[in-house]
Amino acid sequence: MGVMAGAPCELSAERKRPEEEAVAVSGPLAGVREAEEGANTDSDSDLETEGTCGLRDLVREPRRAHSIVLTSCFRREGSASELTLRHHGLGPQGAQTLASALFSSPHIKRLDLRDNGLCAAGAEALVGALSKSSCICDVDLSENQLGVVGVQALCAALMANPAVRKVQLAGNGLEEKAAWYIAELLLVHMSLQSLDLSYNELSDGAGETLGPALAENTGLTELNVSWNHLRGPGAVAFARGLEGNIFLKVLDISYNGFGDPGASAVGEALKANTVLEELNMSNNRISAVGALSLGLGLRVNQTLRILVVSRNPMRSEGCFGVLKSVQDNPASALELLDFSDSQVNKEFDDLADAVKVILPGLCIKTGARRVEYKKELLPVFRASSPASASN
Repeated sequence: MGVMAGAPCELSAERKRPEEEAVAVSGPLAGVREAEEGANTDSDSDLETEGTCGLRDLVREPRRAHSIVLTSCFRREGSASELTLRHHGLGPQGAQTLASALFSSPHIKRLDLRDNGLCAAGAEALVGALSKSSCICDVDLSENQLGVVGVQALCAALMANPAVRKVQLAGNGLEEKAAWYIAELLLVHMSLQSLDLSYNELSDGAGETLGPALAENTGLTELNVSWNHLRGPGAVAFARGLEGNIFLKVLDISYNGFGDPGASAVGEALKANTVLEELNMSNNRISAVGALSLGLGLRVNQTLRILVVSRNPMRSEGCFGVLKSVQDNPASALELLDFSDSQVNKEFDDLADAVKVILPGLCIKTGARRVEYKKELLPVFRASSPASASN
């Protein structure tokens, strides 16, 4: 998923005015309190409060508009532990106002700012709050056009705050350079448990950077890098990182381009890995050859519970090879083996029946519909019998 970056973010940063910066440093919740005082003249509802300020005034004073929105949200949420501000168009200026408010809101544990056009300037504005908060443990900054500069600032803040356990950075146009800072975060922030990097533009170089960091990380239990461009040597290097990791339990690498070399590397990793429980490898251009290599790891692995390899061109031959490897491993922990959208033949069906005798709890998913071809013609094509002809 491509994310447009550049012009909108740069324009927002250029429009910052001296008086806005003064508001940002005048004290926690300064902008919010100022808006709240004006809103108190008629506070029957949040809608009426916002209605007392003309649209023209809000356009002229974007910081005032952001303050009113934040005031309304803080009132509505009260002392709730979660602050959700998705799709509010905060931008870098709104992020500055929010950062001041967060200093005076120690009860907030989850911060959801998905799709707000924060850009790099917005991430930099939040650095102080995110680095010093001892309560915020879950942050969603997906779809904010952060880019490499924004991620650099964010990772620096997170490395200074061990309280953060979950970070979502999906859809931020992150490329190879951003992977350097993410790798550094993985090497330093050992209390980070969940990281979402899906829908970015991480390619071969990013895989070669993240792989070694993944091998050394001792805290992450869930990682999502689906919908990226991890292929070739980068995919192999990333998979080798999985081999050395001893904490990761859930990994989603679907919709990349691991191909047969990447599948083979994952198979080797599964031989040594003793902690991974869920693995999604759907839509990775894995053929029957790659499936057979992946199966080598399944012959000895005893911890993997869920394996999804749907939408791969492995054909019935590849599906059979994977399932045969599972059959050869009576100690397998597999509970779900997903071959969705793969057409299989009767030989596979017979093997599946045999495997279920050994692993009765295993669910095997294949194509939604199977067509059985028979030698005899359908009735409509059969020649009329003499009896029917006489009638």
